[in-house]
Amino acid sequence: MKDAGSMIIIVDTREQRPWTFGGRLHMEHAALPAGDYSLAGFETSVAIERKSLDDLVQSVTWERERFLRECERLRAYELKTILVEAGVPDVWAHRYRSRTMPQAVIASALAIEQDFGISTTWAGSRESAEKIAALILSRFHRKRGEVRDAR
Repeated sequence: MKDAGSMIIIVDTREQRPWTFGGRLHMEHAALPAGDYSLAGFETSVAIERKSLDDLVQSVTWERERFLRECERLRAYELKTILVEAGVPDVWAHRYRSRTMPQAVIASALAIEQDFGISTTWAGSRESAEKIAALILSRFHRKRGEVRDAR
C-alpha cells in the first residue's frame, strides 16, 4: 500500500460504467485479477463485483461458465461481494431483458453464496450501490489500519 493512512480504491480497467464516488475518494485504474473494485495493497483479498440487474441475469445464464470461473477466483478472497444495482423486488417483477424466470435468478445468487461464499448485496439502485461500496471498502480499510496499529 502506498500510504498506510490513505485509502485508494482500485477500479478495474475493464469496468465500463465505473462509479465515481462523487469525487470524494481517491481512485486509480488498474487491471484487477477479479472483481471490479478493490483497495490498493489488497487487490487479491478484497473485491466488489458490480452488477446491473441485466448484467447479473446475463452472468447467471448466458455467461454462467465465465462468471463461475470468476467466482472460483474470488473464493479465497477475504472480502468479496456481488453488489447489485437493483433490489430483489426488481427481480420478482421481472425488470430485466431476459426470459429467465425470477426464481432462477434468485436461486443462482443463493447458490453462488453457498458454493463460493460470495454474498449478494441487493442495493436497490446504482446510487445506493455506490454508497454501499464506499462503506464496505472504508470499513475494511479502517479495520486493517487498526490491526496494523495494534502491532
